[in-house]
Amino acid sequence: MAGPLRQLSEHGVSIWLDHLSRERLTGGGLETALRDREVVGVTTNPSIFHQAIAGGGSAYDTDLHDLALRGVTAEEAVRALTTADVRSAADLLRPVYQRTDGHDGRISLEVDPRFAHDTDATLAEARHLWWTVDRPNLLIKIPATPAGLPAISAAIAEGISVNVTLIFSIDRYRAVADAYLTGLERALADGRDLSTLESVASFFVSRMDTEVDRRLEEVGTPQALDLLGRAGLANARLAYQAHEEVVRSQRWQALQAAGANVQRMLWTSTSTKNPAYPDTLYVSGLVVPGTINTLPPQTLDAVADHGEIQPDTVRGTYEQSAGVLSALSELGIDYDEVVALLEEQGVGAFEKAWSSLLDSVEASLTRLRGTRGTR
Repeated sequence: MAGPLRQLSEHGVSIWLDHLSRERLTGGGLETALRDREVVGVTTNPSIFHQAIAGGGSAYDTDLHDLALRGVTAEEAVRALTTADVRSAADLLRPVYQRTDGHDGRISLEVDPRFAHDTDATLAEARHLWWTVDRPNLLIKIPATPAGLPAISAAIAEGISVNVTLIFSIDRYRAVADAYLTGLERALADGRDLSTLESVASFFVSRMDTEVDRRLEEVGTPQALDLLGRAGLANARLAYQAHEEVVRSQRWQALQAAGANVQRMLWTSTSTKNPAYPDTLYVSGLVVPGTINTLPPQTLDAVADHGEIQPDTVRGTYEQSAGVLSALSELGIDYDEVVALLEEQGVGAFEKAWSSLLDSVEASLTRLRGTRGTR
């Protein structure tokens, strides 16, 4: 009998790993995941790189020593380290990329999160990262902030494949889909081959429950407590309903006829933050063909060990999901306020992780410059 990870793949969900480090690359961990765990892609973010580099032991010592000798800045060093890891991962993923005609076998790299509210800087960073990594199976991660949306369209128009990150609301997902279609239309007008472009829309799941549950517990009524742990899945499922509306539109049909690839939904933030909830909740509850679920290592292990996978746990839930959001509204929980806060917190968390990484690398470079000539 096929294991849960194989079942998830057979039900049309691509499994990506939400983690990357030098140790995982050099120690064979990524190769093992690709071979034995149904993993067909990798995502990264500033927090993952902070954990990998600042807490990575000696894995980066040689590179940091050489960078210190060259007198580079902390920002240059971080970009050198992260793009090197992403390039190596892209090469390991290349066979999957070729086998799946470019739909999977992808690795994501995020623009500097400090540019989340600056369209021009985001686009400039996207161009630089795309050029630096120089791998066809790269996805540049651009946040779905108001400033990020026009950068998404411009990047797609220029031939840069994009992973749109930090999507928390259904309306913002619709704006992301519009930005992708706009970019495709511009690319088509410029004579680009649309089949070479890929995009995913990364919809955050668990953080919705974290914030909504806090507010439900403050309300404290039986009706409120009955809704605990239900907002995250409801929100994501209704976003998928919006996705279905997009792919039924005449606008998308025209682009598809011209060779465009659909912008797939990617479920992220899929580790449960509340230990009272099943640790596979945001995997088993979001099974639908043609989507991606990017899993942190511990969630990947949990699904492999005891995941219960049923076919299509999304379509057919829309009325119930809308009822959950309606019930939250009746209790005075403002959906728009929640998702705006989550976006603000998400951008802030990535900015903090990036700044901490820069500080850590700067300290390492300073220390190593002081040992110049000792090796």
